[in-house]
Amino acid sequence: MSAMAGSAKICIVLGILVLSGCAAGPALHTPAADVKAYTAGPLAEKTEATAVAGGAAQKFNMGEDVPAQWWTLFKSEELDRIIRDALAQNPNLAAAQATLREARENYNASAGSEYFPDVSAALSSSRKKSSPAAAGLPAGSKGSVFDLHNASVDVAYTFDVFGKGRQELDGLRAQVDYQQYQFEAAYLALTANIVTTVIREASLREQLAALSDIVASQEKHLSMLDQQMALGGVARPEVLAQRAQLEQTRAALPPVEKELSQVRHQLMVLTGKFPADEATVKGFSLAAISLPEDLPVTLPSRLVRQRPDIRAAEALLKAASARVGVATADLYPQITLSGSYGSQAGRMAGLFDANSTVWNIGAGIVQPIFNGGRLRAQRRASLAAFDAARAQFRQVVLAAYANVADALRALETDARALKAQADAQAAAAASLDMTQKQLAAGAVNYALLLDAERQYQQARIALVQARAARLSDTAALFQALGGGWWNRDHRVSVEQSKE
Repeated sequence: MSAMAGSAKICIVLGILVLSGCAAGPALHTPAADVKAYTAGPLAEKTEATAVAGGAAQKFNMGEDVPAQWWTLFKSEELDRIIRDALAQNPNLAAAQATLREARENYNASAGSEYFPDVSAALSSSRKKSSPAAAGLPAGSKGSVFDLHNASVDVAYTFDVFGKGRQELDGLRAQVDYQQYQFEAAYLALTANIVTTVIREASLREQLAALSDIVASQEKHLSMLDQQMALGGVARPEVLAQRAQLEQTRAALPPVEKELSQVRHQLMVLTGKFPADEATVKGFSLAAISLPEDLPVTLPSRLVRQRPDIRAAEALLKAASARVGVATADLYPQITLSGSYGSQAGRMAGLFDANSTVWNIGAGIVQPIFNGGRLRAQRRASLAAFDAARAQFRQVVLAAYANVADALRALETDARALKAQADAQAAAAASLDMTQKQLAAGAVNYALLLDAERQYQQARIALVQARAARLSDTAALFQALGGGWWNRDHRVSVEQSKE
């Protein structure tokens, strides 16, 4: 009999372990770390160089890690200062920190109740009158009035035999991880947006300067034409054509000025300031922002561990898996153990006498039997949600690799575009100079001069835009690679999230 009893116990234990395993969520499969390249074709070791400002060649250092403060590679002290201010004052980043604190405390609250029993103490006093009918006394009997004082300690514990509590904790832990990576993503987006906004502002200022120079040159030519017309040297239509060209150039100024104001306002918001505080941040120029020449490029196999959006999607996938485990555990019994120890007395002075002691011990098991298929439907729904989270995770991974590939190819083409724009600007400047000399000699008419001025204007502005594109796409590469958050002292972010 004893052998049979022992075998029965072993079978019960094995059965519980099997059922407990059934309550686990689906296995997680992250993308294989065998991605060898970001692009289909080979990536050049470095980009082309051009003998103009911002035209240095950029070298791709494959396998080199991205620094935590990657924006310092642009070597702008004012940019560094603005980012420091933004990290301390930006509302979106503060909201992400607060949400992270909330997730951590929710996890802490549940972790304590999962690993330890619930213990509570109670103390109460009441005055009661009993009904004689409740005691079975005949009609006409008088009820009694009495005092009742209670003092007790209650203990309750639910055994997590089938893993529901562990799965719930895993889900909350995944939520903490998700909010942590959301914070890192907000941190990265903020710094990248500031860098690109500053570059955009510098580009617009350069374009305004170019337009202003062209306006000044055209005004000079118009003044000369007015003098020549007064002397009978040129006809009035030529003067009117030059004036029309000048007004067209002037008309291009207000849209650029409006866009510059909007970019400045956006920069203020990113730094946690009002647009009226614009004077606290000086203007930028492209010359004050250095083009990073050595570009660290993370190995493709490591990108899935370094992009905060990928890690956030992975955390959501883990949370979905945990919800499947919870829904599965709901199909099985729940076992609880409870106990209470205390005393009851009619007088407060006798509350803790030996004769007033009361206690109870209890155990319970609840097994769902019939619920109209609700629990199994909920489990199927959680499995469907897990499949959706897995598909979304894969989509995030694919988009991340596409971001890096786009940035790398953009930097290659940016360098070639800058070279082409530099050649175009030089040719337009030479053509304008020659046309001006020929006009002075009477060899050409003003129509050719107007066309040469228009080409030079377009080439000069396009060159400014090409320089800005190289800087912006460099920042986009750092952002696409994850921004180096894993190299940052995470004690700083943790302390910030507790403030």
